[in-house]
This record gives sequence, structure tokens and C-alpha cells, in this order.
Amino acid sequence: MSAPGPTLVTGGTGFVGAHLVRALLARGDRVRCLVRERSDRTNLEGLDIELATGDLRDRASLARAVAGCRVVYHCAADYRLFARRVADLYECNVEGTRNLLRAAGDAGAERIVYTSSVAALGLRAGGPSDETVAASLETTIGHYKKSKLLAQQAALELAAQGLPVVIVNPSTPIGELDVKPTPTGRIIVDYLAGRMPAYVDTGLNLIDVRDVAAGHLLAEARGRIGEIYILGHRDLTLKQILDLLAELTGLPPVRVRVPHALPLAAAVLSTAWARLARGEPRVSLESARMATKTMFFDASKAVRELGLPQSPVEEALRRAVDYFRARGLAGSRPGARA
Repeated sequence: MSAPGPTLVTGGTGFVGAHLVRALLARGDRVRCLVRERSDRTNLEGLDIELATGDLRDRASLARAVAGCRVVYHCAADYRLFARRVADLYECNVEGTRNLLRAAGDAGAERIVYTSSVAALGLRAGGPSDETVAASLETTIGHYKKSKLLAQQAALELAAQGLPVVIVNPSTPIGELDVKPTPTGRIIVDYLAGRMPAYVDTGLNLIDVRDVAAGHLLAEARGRIGEIYILGHRDLTLKQILDLLAELTGLPPVRVRVPHALPLAAAVLSTAWARLARGEPRVSLESARMATKTMFFDASKAVRELGLPQSPVEEALRRAVDYFRARGLAGSRPGARA
């Protein structure tokens, strides 16, 4: 009997993808990662994996990457809340997703797990949202979220046409290996470095990134084709998240709440200056607009149908703090606990 083919992971250099690669290796899979020519491969250093160089916009490279793969995980995405050329987001997230899923289907993949995002779901007024709350392109904030919504719609269409696609929607993962870091990771870094003197009234659903990786494997094994599963855990306001960080680190809590108009005005100025200076805004307009919404989600479907773990977010926050400090991103503030 021949050995099973490799499992393909796109986005393995990123935050969620790096944890997924490690979970697959721990399970005993042969792992192949699709990587771009100039991608930062820090998160894959020292791992016994096969690298396939390619791009989601290059169908020939995708055909080579998926060849012989029984299972494909598509985690790659252009995750930016500010892009000078917004077409890049749609080319990667929408057309790239369609290209990769079709290539996997053509190669005979038996199961494809697509990593969407809660950004592709609607919000429910007065309570947490779930997989039944549809988003509309007209009310979705920003090009990143619009591109993820369109990509999810493409994945659902391909599943309806017979591709064996299961969709997972991580909420807000936290933990180590957040190499860029993500917008949520930047909140932690800014707090640690003393660059967060105030907060706004908003909320997020946090989940340990290791549980997100486990949720992907569970979606492969137990998920229903064409179904969406939120991979989330605990709803917390931004103030509660900052208070948890204060408890974990011994640093002073953030006590001042400001109205949404203040960061929105700062974001307008920061974005305008970034476009003139051809740099990155300190506060993007999309992130400031997103903060006006409370992004709470109900992951009970994934817990019930997949067995999604629900590990304490405090431990994930602690690992994130240790990781950012080890990388020298957190600065040094008096009173901080090591």
C-alpha cells in the first residue's frame, strides 16, 4: 500500500497557518506549504516540511502545489486594513481563493478546508452573531472584509457545485507566532509598550490560536461539506481584554475611555498622511470604523458538531505577551512582571 500523499497548507507562514502546520506534523501528516518567492518564512524555520513556491494568482503553480494532495487547507489571505492598491486584496482573497479551490478539486482532493473569517459574517444587534447571520456587501466595512465576504461566497458556490469544501471562520485568535503582528496582536504590543493611553467601547471574540488550529483538523474530520463553522470562544470588551493584560503583566490598567469620534478623526489624518508619505498609517480608517461595532460571536455550532476546544484565553494572552517580549516588540515599562 502506498504512503498517503502530502497535506497542502497555504498561508503556513502566517499566524493561524503556522499553528496548523504544527498540528498536522504532530498528527503525523506529511506537510507541503505553498509559499511565495519572497515571503517571510520565520514561522516555518526548522520544520520538516516540503515547500512549494507559487502564488494564488498563478494557476500553474497552484496545480503543481496541489498535485497528489488528498487534503488541502487554504489559510492564505491578504490581511491588511490599509492597502494602497485595494485591487490586491480582491485578487488574492477572492480570485486566489477561487483558483486554489478549483485546483484542489481538479487534483482530486477529498477534503478542502477553507479559512474564512468572522469578517465575512453579519453582526446581530443586541447579542452575539452566528453562522446564520448573513453579511451584505453594502454594509460591510472596508475592502478587507468585503474581499473575505466575496471569497466566502465563492467557496460556498464551489461547494454547491460538488467540491468537498468545509468553511471555518476564526474570530480573533491570540497566542504566539503572531509574527507581523495582526491588528489584535498590535493591541497587545501597544499596551505592553505604553502606547495605549485610552480605549473605546468595542468588543471582540477571543480564542486561543492553538484551538483554531485544532478546529481546522476537526473540520476536516467531522465538518459537513458546504457548512460554515465559527471558531471562537469568549466575548470580551476591549476594556476587559486590557484589564486581563494588566493582571497578567502587572502593568497599570487603561482607565480612560474616549468616544469613537476621537480615533476616527485620528485615523482620517493618519491615513491621509500615510498616502502622502507612501507609508503605513498609525491608525487605519478601517480599523477605527470597525471599532465602532461590537464583534461578538457564538461558536456553539463548532463546539457541538466538531468538538472545538475552548481553552482559557488568559493562557493564550500570556503566551502572546511572552512571544512579543521575546521578539523585543513590547518595550520595557516600570512595574512589569517578567
